[in-house]
Amino acid sequence: MNNLFSKSWFENLDAQLRKMGLDSDDKSFDEIKENLSNPKKLNPIEFADAVAYVILAGGFSQKTAKRIHKIIMEKMPENPSVDDLLKIFNNKNKINAIVKIWQNKDCFCDAFYKCSSLDDKLKYLATLPHIGKITANHLARNLGENVVKYDIWIQRLGVVYGGNSALYEKIDNGKLDAEIKKCCDDMFEHLARETKLPIGYIDVVLWKSLQNHLIEV
Repeated sequence: MNNLFSKSWFENLDAQLRKMGLDSDDKSFDEIKENLSNPKKLNPIEFADAVAYVILAGGFSQKTAKRIHKIIMEKMPENPSVDDLLKIFNNKNKINAIVKIWQNKDCFCDAFYKCSSLDDKLKYLATLPHIGKITANHLARNLGENVVKYDIWIQRLGVVYGGNSALYEKIDNGKLDAEIKKCCDDMFEHLARETKLPIGYIDVVLWKSLQNHLIEV
């Protein structure tokens, strides 16, 4: 690919995704960019909504996750039973996690905003039901923190940027290798310098481009 990791390469990916109608995660690209530049403090319901989306998004297409998320979250103020929710989405672990988040949303939201540093926020989010270390980064970004999600797609691209094919064997969606993390971080720092955009926004554009095969790695 010509001009790989250049400003024009990234801008072309962004434009292609927008043209294809794929310019969103839980929010549109423009909303994501604005939220990363000027994050707002969410109320407990908004916080629970954001956590529920990330729980549902794991292992599913964005289209499917958004559809199920909308139906479930419309039901939550009625305090539905787990059995009722399982009729909508038959995954007991995820449904139990969403119910627990909803029932404790005030406490969870308050604890998140009491964290004084980004590192503390990430560690805290990783303790929430059905949120792991990598998923915590996805959630943090959706909450307005300028971070990236080191999922398997981004790890693969980071290895390409680092130019060390031997690292492919260390790619793991459950455990992030330190060398691969450095490759990813170097890649994001480079693209942030080139584009003057938040790394969290760069992350979502690259992730969507990889997911939809605009980038092949």
